[in-house]
Amino acid sequence: MGTLTSILVLSFLIFFHELGHFLAARYFGVRVEVFSIGFGKKVFSKVIGQTEYCISLIPLGGYVQMKGQNDMDPLAISQDRDSYNTKHPWQRIIILFAGPFSNFLLAFLLYLVIGTNGVTYLSPTIGAISDNSPAQSIGLQKDDMIVQINGLMIKTWDDVSTSIKESEGLLELKVARQNEIKNFIVTPLMTPVQNIFKETVYKRIVGIAPSGQTITIHYGANEIFGFALDQTQKATTMILTSLQKLIEGVVPVKELGGIISIVQVTSEASHSGIIALLGLTALISVNLGVLNLLPIPALDGGHMMFNTYELLTRKAPSERVLYFMTMGGWALLLSLTALSIFNDIYRIAGGN
Repeated sequence: MGTLTSILVLSFLIFFHELGHFLAARYFGVRVEVFSIGFGKKVFSKVIGQTEYCISLIPLGGYVQMKGQNDMDPLAISQDRDSYNTKHPWQRIIILFAGPFSNFLLAFLLYLVIGTNGVTYLSPTIGAISDNSPAQSIGLQKDDMIVQINGLMIKTWDDVSTSIKESEGLLELKVARQNEIKNFIVTPLMTPVQNIFKETVYKRIVGIAPSGQTITIHYGANEIFGFALDQTQKATTMILTSLQKLIEGVVPVKELGGIISIVQVTSEASHSGIIALLGLTALISVNLGVLNLLPIPALDGGHMMFNTYELLTRKAPSERVLYFMTMGGWALLLSLTALSIFNDIYRIAGGN
């Protein structure tokens, strides 16, 4: 059941991405010849108007085939009025951007649903005090609940961590203890710690850890859009940072996961409840949006790069350059796909 859920989630994300391309193409009068969910042999097909809608055998992808635009043959163009090629470069850029934008929009909508149904956070309740820490020296105690830091209201442990991290100088704490509010002033220490990429960074700490208690926050109409936008931005930043660390070599290529990892993680999330599944779906959607915007020929970002060049120089890239860069982009994508699948299989087989 988990695997089926994973396939349905991926198919839905791909459908939403391709729907963005489809709607933008039709808006600018481009004929869409094929709208396919999946690759390979077509198992279902129906022609409506001028478009063939189909479901193909391999449900781990999809495509919109526009007239005059073929990733497998970049020189196969058409000069008809309803062709992709005859549209102005800025129109083509919008058509290309519409796919990734749809992924970001979908993530935003999913976060709206998540926020409305309630988000579980760690409570800002102290569970442990480190020995010889600033927190111990000022008398903070286990089960104290932090309610304010430097005048800012605290709702979750994330708020505690963010407030300490972004602060400068002394911290003024308001703490709830046995139905009383107590005030404390503490000077954080700069301490070396490892971040999620296993890099050593310096972080302001006061020596406290969460209790593990949780709270559920339901966002109202005046907060829900800010929450959804913030979560979408955080997901985008995290994925961009991960890509940067991968390019820099901080994250080893053996950590690169592929479709098998996505199916496994999605399957696990489906067993953890609908909110967990929606959260992971939103993250994967943002991931698809970001990856498709990379300036790699054969991806939306690569095509946008070519059209931006044409927009600025008022001349299209030479057919030779377009052909070899597109083929090079496909070679890179296929190599990364093969590497990610190898890594997935290696992990499943018990490799490190």
